[in-house]
Amino acid sequence: MSLIDLLRLSSGNLRRRKLRTFLTVLGVVIGTASIVVMISLGLGLQQALYAEVEQMGGVTNIQVFGKSEMGDAGGRHAFSGGESADKYITEKTLQEFAEMQHVTEATPVLEISAMIFKGKYMTYTNLKGLSSSKFNKEMIPLDEGSRFPEENTGTLEILFGNWAPEMFYEERTGLGYWDTGEFPDIVYDQDQFQVIFDEEAYYAMSESVSFGEAEEGTSDGNRKPAKKHIAQGVGLVGGGVEAYTPYSWGAYCDIETLMEVLQKEFAGRPIPGQPLQENGKPYKEILYTYADVRVDNIDNVEMVSQMFRERGYEVQSNIEYVQSMQEQFAIIQMVLGGIGAISLIVAAIGITNTMMMSIYERTKEIGVLKVLGCDMKNIKQLFLLEAAGIGLLGGIAGNILSFILSKIMNVIATGAGSEFGVAQGISYIPYWLALGAMAIAMAVGMLAGYFPARRAMTLSALEAIRTN
Repeated sequence: MSLIDLLRLSSGNLRRRKLRTFLTVLGVVIGTASIVVMISLGLGLQQALYAEVEQMGGVTNIQVFGKSEMGDAGGRHAFSGGESADKYITEKTLQEFAEMQHVTEATPVLEISAMIFKGKYMTYTNLKGLSSSKFNKEMIPLDEGSRFPEENTGTLEILFGNWAPEMFYEERTGLGYWDTGEFPDIVYDQDQFQVIFDEEAYYAMSESVSFGEAEEGTSDGNRKPAKKHIAQGVGLVGGGVEAYTPYSWGAYCDIETLMEVLQKEFAGRPIPGQPLQENGKPYKEILYTYADVRVDNIDNVEMVSQMFRERGYEVQSNIEYVQSMQEQFAIIQMVLGGIGAISLIVAAIGITNTMMMSIYERTKEIGVLKVLGCDMKNIKQLFLLEAAGIGLLGGIAGNILSFILSKIMNVIATGAGSEFGVAQGISYIPYWLALGAMAIAMAVGMLAGYFPARRAMTLSALEAIRTN
């Protein structure tokens, strides 16, 4: 008996008992959908993790910090990374980083504390200078009408974090949003701001004025007043004040423009937050806070990180966090998949019951096939094909139901927005999961139909023909 004949017979037998076939297939549909939906929830959480990590710099990015000792007795804040680092990040070291094996790019980052004023409002912020290439590659969401700061404009341009409306407060009263419930009257993508980097000079002048000293400086007249730099606002990070992103707090500008401004203002003087030499004098060049290094492959991140440690630098990356979370997600997916598998096991019992009933009802038919010389293997294959057909139909319909349920869950979760902390949905069904579920459904059907098929193959032909 050819495969075509077997397919024709098996499909005909399934069609003759439509209700029984439908109910059996329905069990497989529920089992398949349970497995797919349960696993998709775990995969959805994993996708959300990857999206979060990408916003934090990605899994192939490494932050390389220089030494944290300031080298002075001024009591300044720590300049950069951990205590184990013994080198600074300079333009020369950046070039060395870029030439390292598996490193595709090394870009500098410069952070400095700043005071920003707009009319009667002010705020303290951590101003972070980034290169134009890093701005373009970072997944920084932008508010409507906002843009990234441009380089070589001659003017300091600032992109504020989306929490900026909550951070500004009235300079005279000290009252802000959390006191008044009102946001400051500031248009972040249009207004100009005044920026002060020399906070020490600003407060020294304020104290001098309060004690009746000359506004030019202190009583000895040696202190220079704090310089106010004009900066153009270019907008806000997207998400609104209620959303959290790695870019919610602080402000961002072009690093080259920032360095030019600092070098002009502090020519020959220590730049706040920059380390000093042993003789107490500032370095000739500005030292970067850290370097953002991009690795060619996630598998090489740990090796490159170790290379930096051996060279005397402190490193931070997201790879350890991701690996730890992947292990937890694997456990979650196993548990969820196990819960869904229970439904498929119940469906397998239903297939076995259906096939056994079919054998009892078709005993004479089986006997006739044997008397006509049908091979025993063909009889076995006939019932296995029927069981596989039930599994295939249930797998296809189960996948369709899974995609519908996944879509509904994602719409509900995304619509709930910040209440659930979900931006892109909670369910994710990749193609391999859908294909795998369909293959498992067929395999379960064939396994469930194996014992009934063996039963049909071992029936006595004479006894089968005599059966009414």
